[in-house]
Amino acid sequence: MYRKILVPLDGSEISEGVLPHARFLARALEIPVELLHVIDPALLQPNSPPVQNREYLEKIAASFAGMTKVQSTVESGNPPGVIVDLAAAQPGSLIAMATHGYTGPRRWLMGSVAERVLDATTNHLLLVRPAEVDHGSEAQLTTMLVPLDGSEVAERVLPTVAELATRLKLEVALLRVVKQVYTAPPEAILPLFGVNIPNLKQLWEEARIAAEQYLTDRVEDLRGRGVVNVTSMALLGGADGAAAEIIDLANHTRHNIVAMSTHGESGLGRWVIGSVTQRVVRHSTGPVLVIR
Repeated sequence: MYRKILVPLDGSEISEGVLPHARFLARALEIPVELLHVIDPALLQPNSPPVQNREYLEKIAASFAGMTKVQSTVESGNPPGVIVDLAAAQPGSLIAMATHGYTGPRRWLMGSVAERVLDATTNHLLLVRPAEVDHGSEAQLTTMLVPLDGSEVAERVLPTVAELATRLKLEVALLRVVKQVYTAPPEAILPLFGVNIPNLKQLWEEARIAAEQYLTDRVEDLRGRGVVNVTSMALLGGADGAAAEIIDLANHTRHNIVAMSTHGESGLGRWVIGSVTQRVVRHSTGPVLVIR
């Protein structure tokens, strides 16, 4: 499990939106936190000496008082590169950051930095879209939503899911979106070309049954790993695809966290989980744990 939470901050209130979740995880997992501020030389101003950045981090660190050990680090360089390299040098570190921030003196565009970290890091990454809550508070999480596409790569999230669910006392809901593979042309046209009209309703029903059986097997796998409260659901993906279904469910589930892989396989009834993950990160209103 994680040995540390690395929390990059750009000095903006929006970047601090990740702090409630960092506090929740630090307390529940009993692990230290490292607050990181990266000074981008391209944005450095004469009136922003490093001591101000360190004082800023120390003020944030005080909000963790009594729950964990907090380290404050100020580095200089390209923000996404520094974040990725620092995390890689500390195996077992979870990067936790907001998906949006401000630009300007002493600040960097958190949204683009988060996406570049997502593309490059081999560490687990928690991305949070800041909500209108007290950033000095502690988040609540009760449910972990786990989308699977049927590939072995996507299933590599399951050991982490099992351990987090057990330690954080979370309910786990496994999801599989049955993709609409194709849409038949109008019935009046098909016979003209000697094409048999496929029974789409039957095809989708067969795909749904197969998805439910697949999920049932994964549920048993998690129960074998000690997860007590685990359910599953197969969803039929519409024209907007799997990501839209995942986002809609996540946005209507209170106190949830989505946990998913960054890569999977494509093919009949499957979706390219990398692109789906990016869409979920961009549009979900809750936290997303991304596991490469």
